[in-house]
Amino acid sequence: MSAQGQSPVGLEAVGSVAVHTFAARHHIQSTTTTAHQSMDGHHVNAMAGDRGGRDSAPLADYEDVPEGHFYDPDAEYEPDPEYAATLAPDAARQRRERIGPTGRPLPYFPIPGPLTDHGPAKIIAMCNQKGGVGKTTSTINLGAALAEYGRRVLLVDFDPQGALSVGLGVNPMELDLTVYNLLMERGMQADEVLLKTAVPNMDLLPSNIDLSAAEVQLVSEVARESTLQRALKPLMADYDYIVIDCQPSLGLLTVNALTAAHKVIVPLECEFFALRGVALLTETIEKVQERLNPELELDGILATMYDSRTVHSREVLARVVEAFDDHVYHTVIGRTVRFPETTVAGEPITTYASNSVGAAAYRQLAREVLARCHAE
Repeated sequence: MSAQGQSPVGLEAVGSVAVHTFAARHHIQSTTTTAHQSMDGHHVNAMAGDRGGRDSAPLADYEDVPEGHFYDPDAEYEPDPEYAATLAPDAARQRRERIGPTGRPLPYFPIPGPLTDHGPAKIIAMCNQKGGVGKTTSTINLGAALAEYGRRVLLVDFDPQGALSVGLGVNPMELDLTVYNLLMERGMQADEVLLKTAVPNMDLLPSNIDLSAAEVQLVSEVARESTLQRALKPLMADYDYIVIDCQPSLGLLTVNALTAAHKVIVPLECEFFALRGVALLTETIEKVQERLNPELELDGILATMYDSRTVHSREVLARVVEAFDDHVYHTVIGRTVRFPETTVAGEPITTYASNSVGAAAYRQLAREVLARCHAE
């Protein structure tokens, strides 16, 4: 299981990551088996059997929990023995301390209770200057999971590519009014631009290629970095969370998003080149804190596209935890074919594949985000 020598990120292999056990709670097969699952739905322990050491039937590979059962993100962790040895003296302690994929004890994130009133909103910027790291996917699914827990959510598509709008079934090229009009036209009201989504409690401020012109036009504006903040201010009282999907750059639009936000979530693909850009992003966040928005905080780094079967993914995740410690979310989003499918379907994974491990991961992320906000 372990790899010899050094990898590109200079860390030694630490073995397979701890994995959820959920099938043990259900009598799915006639024989007693324990399904060892990684966050992307693939088996990592072919020797899984009952507690007495008896051989079990071969385990099939699958993406979803069997029909009629729900994936339990709070199920007990079953660590790989070699990986466990790097974290705790024995497997029993490993299970007792519920070590998560990040190598730290996994806290319990309770299901939040309903709200009696709503607002003012917390604004979260989903930001990373590198493209293809899961910003849009995380914005859609975190928003949908928060809405499932009774929070009113507004998603802001702040990328001229309009990927967030497409991911929610909206054709950006057919839109007459977008967030561009809200930013640049005096007298434009947010209600004229807002779109209702198919997810209850979740609305959308859409975008299309017109937004690319705003970056040029804002250069001559007074207080140009605060334009989005002024546009969102009338909406604060109506929502509990506003999540902004930023474009993959550190230009003026991204600075606008950071100036408007209270918190930043950085989706980070578990890949070496994605890791290199984090230092530049954190430097930009610090500059915005000092000069434009003292309330801005780095809420967390979200590991995405994680594959526990590869040494590289495990090493990159270990390096991120080493560098950022508690700023790294305990929740890790694994690779699964369900995410590309949801984009085609134009809906979140929480409704498209409600029982999938991807949906469970974003529900756990929503509970972790709520727990962090409640702890303040």
